[in-house]
Amino acid sequence: MLQDVTHVENIRFGDGNSVVIIDQTKLPNETVYLTLTTPKEMYDAIYLLQVRGAPAIGIFAAYSLSVLANGIDAPDFDAFFAKFRELGDYLDSSRPTAVNLHRMVTRMYDAALAHRAESLDGVRKALRDEAVAIRDEDIDMCRRISEYGLSQLQDGDGVLTHCNAGPLATSRYGTGQGPFYLAKEKGMNLHVYCDETRPLLQGARLTSYELQKAGVPCTLICDNMASLVMKQGKVQACMVGCDRVALNGDAANKIGTSGVAILAKYYGIPFYVLGPSTTIDFACETGDDIEIEERKPSEIREMFYEKPMALPEVECFNPAFDVTDHELIAGIVTERGICRAPYRESFEAMFPEHFAK
Repeated sequence: MLQDVTHVENIRFGDGNSVVIIDQTKLPNETVYLTLTTPKEMYDAIYLLQVRGAPAIGIFAAYSLSVLANGIDAPDFDAFFAKFRELGDYLDSSRPTAVNLHRMVTRMYDAALAHRAESLDGVRKALRDEAVAIRDEDIDMCRRISEYGLSQLQDGDGVLTHCNAGPLATSRYGTGQGPFYLAKEKGMNLHVYCDETRPLLQGARLTSYELQKAGVPCTLICDNMASLVMKQGKVQACMVGCDRVALNGDAANKIGTSGVAILAKYYGIPFYVLGPSTTIDFACETGDDIEIEERKPSEIREMFYEKPMALPEVECFNPAFDVTDHELIAGIVTERGICRAPYRESFEAMFPEHFAK
């Protein structure tokens, strides 16, 4: 049932000073909950992709900092904040491409500073309230993004998606896959084609898992099959999430996304990027300014294989993300509406508060 998937708490406070998450690396065959209490465990959860998806990472970082703040023993606010900031900077360094992580860590800094005149217990309560507010805001944003995204689809459409931007990557519904769950709720018929998303297989392990459990018709395909299903007329739109969007509309997302966009452009299929405004980096001019995380070669050679699929001495290149050029994007779907090219002007009209200076 849909409710079983979209309303699962993939990140929550545990009993005592802990954060509890679903270990996404174990899905779809096992549902394992991890109880995390230390900075190293929390850093590793992000780096090792036990928690992943730009919005979910931001929520998790906020929850983690709230928990870690409870363990800071300090004589006054300045000493407390120095240690708190050290912990935040440590978590922030785990994945450099996703802007939500940095944004939410910074927001937790600001929440602490706003309550510096209170007791340290008061600061800690404010931090917990802020973390919960970040989650609640994401739930609301995902619902609105899903509504706007669904407005671009017709009953009976086939939609291709890449990687995972569903409930597990957010707090509820999702971004890039949110319209599919909302369509199911509204009785609208869509068929989703899920790229497997090599090398970490988020599309196979997570997106197809979520859609299947929700009763949304879906077909899993290898990444290199996208061109064929487009040519065969099975796809009427492409929808993906994003980890960072530049001012000119260039969008960073899981590796392979830009290739999907290029194919969609060739076949005349609209390609949409869906994400909350927190993924728009208003200080980043173009995609060339986005740092691309590179990960270990073992993810290509060994992960998910019974035996290594390449010799250990074979050189591997493993970027986690690529950047889709703004000219390939039909629209960037946010919680306030759909931005269209030219994107800088569209962002300025929709988010004027970020351009006030």
